[in-house]
Amino acid sequence: MASADLRKELDCSICLSIYTDPVTLRCGHNFCRLCIAQVLDTQEGTGVYSCPECRKRFQQRPALQKNITLRNIVERFRSAQPDQEEIGVFCTYCIHSLVLAVKSCLHCEASLCDNHLRVHSKSPEHVLCDPTTSLENRKCSVHKKILEYYCTVDSACICVSCSLAGDHQGHKVEMLDEASEKKKQKLRNDLQELITKTEETKKEVQFLKENKRKVHEKSSGVTEGVTVLFRDLRRQLDELEKRVLREVSRQEEQLSLALADFIQQLEIKKAELSRKMCHIEELCNMTDPLTVLQESHTGDLCDTEEGDKEDKERHDGRDLDVALISHTLYTGLSDIIAGVTGGCNIQEATDISLDINTANNYLHISDDMKIVSRSDIRQNRPQTPERFQGYRQVMSRQSFSSGRHYWEVDVSKSEWWRVGMCYPSIARRGGQSWIRGNNKSWDLGRKNKCYVGHDSKGIRLPDNVSSCNRVRIYLDYEAGQLSFYDLCVPIRHLHTFTANFTEPLHAALYVQKGSIKICGKRRSQEMGDNIMWG
Repeated sequence: MASADLRKELDCSICLSIYTDPVTLRCGHNFCRLCIAQVLDTQEGTGVYSCPECRKRFQQRPALQKNITLRNIVERFRSAQPDQEEIGVFCTYCIHSLVLAVKSCLHCEASLCDNHLRVHSKSPEHVLCDPTTSLENRKCSVHKKILEYYCTVDSACICVSCSLAGDHQGHKVEMLDEASEKKKQKLRNDLQELITKTEETKKEVQFLKENKRKVHEKSSGVTEGVTVLFRDLRRQLDELEKRVLREVSRQEEQLSLALADFIQQLEIKKAELSRKMCHIEELCNMTDPLTVLQESHTGDLCDTEEGDKEDKERHDGRDLDVALISHTLYTGLSDIIAGVTGGCNIQEATDISLDINTANNYLHISDDMKIVSRSDIRQNRPQTPERFQGYRQVMSRQSFSSGRHYWEVDVSKSEWWRVGMCYPSIARRGGQSWIRGNNKSWDLGRKNKCYVGHDSKGIRLPDNVSSCNRVRIYLDYEAGQLSFYDLCVPIRHLHTFTANFTEPLHAALYVQKGSIKICGKRRSQEMGDNIMWG
């Protein structure tokens, strides 16, 4: 009995379990450190703190003083009775000592040890269960009878009176064991499904982490490559600037020397002309006719006019040779651009042209094989196996089975179009021949709104994409990536398909209204022309 009384004194009044790390308030009451801390945290919002046991109030949050003596008593008690503390259910009838219960009787609302179980009533109303301290919860709150059934309609545990009358009358009921086993089976199924999903999630997380690592590595490599590229570009541009400026300085120096020499000659000529002018003025001022007539003749000035005219024309035409300077600049820029495109391993798809043998007969193909437009008049072309029969589509002559490539289309003159790439094995008639309507084609299209699609599945793009007029299609065959870009300012990435390409890829175009034009690359000469001057 003394042991049982001691056990009660060692219970925290908050959690009703034996103390864990006991602490004391100023009022002298003891609690588990975690229990009282949670209570004080709850009271913190009110600004008033109080002891949960005696309700004594504190103006400030009370300090928690560790109770070393009580902690030692708890530890000794636990070491002396570890099993009792772990199980915590004792026989109700063993009042002189703490004896573990092996069963609890729901009818008697008592727990029984082995000895008291032997003499316990075997009557059916005495229902035995595993040892528990919550005997009251095992009975109906209305009829005070044992809960034996489960109402499947209301999902509630009920007694026999509940099943015969009251709110559960006429409902489908099951025995508790049966209902419990069904719920356990459902829980096992749910658990298995959760385990499966957990494993899938783990794999997905691992895949994404690996993908993140690869993206980081690739980003680092691309960053380093771009840094090296632009450092080399700056070096080459600096050298080209110096070369062009040297050419300008050379021409300026050459012209300056020639003009300085001509200026010197003219200065001499000017001095000679001045001397002659003075001599003539002297003659004109003489009053003695004999002297004027006997003075030596000054020469005919007209003899030098022709030579002076030739010299003037020769020097008036001298100027900086802008064509030579522009050629030096253009050649240097062309070499730099060629080096950049070669170093980046990008093949510009400048030779993309349409294959008229694949063009639907309600499409018109321009003579240069660059423009496709809808035709309301059927074209008289032979019905070959390569020709699209149902949809207004056409493929390119060229195909790509390796490397990186891009090509551009002007779609500003069409309201209903699709552009992309496809395998040569794509069907040429029926629903499977439509770009996007199969697993052999990838496209970007517009019909009021813009979509990307593959294998009969489409993804709608944001509304602001619908205004795009020029589209770039970029292919990285080895990486399995096909990307679409809107060539607005700045360039906007629209979508990237990822696939394991198994066949060569052809450009593919569909036109329902208007026309689409395949654009050539912007010539390097155009850049040079923009820099021309003079």
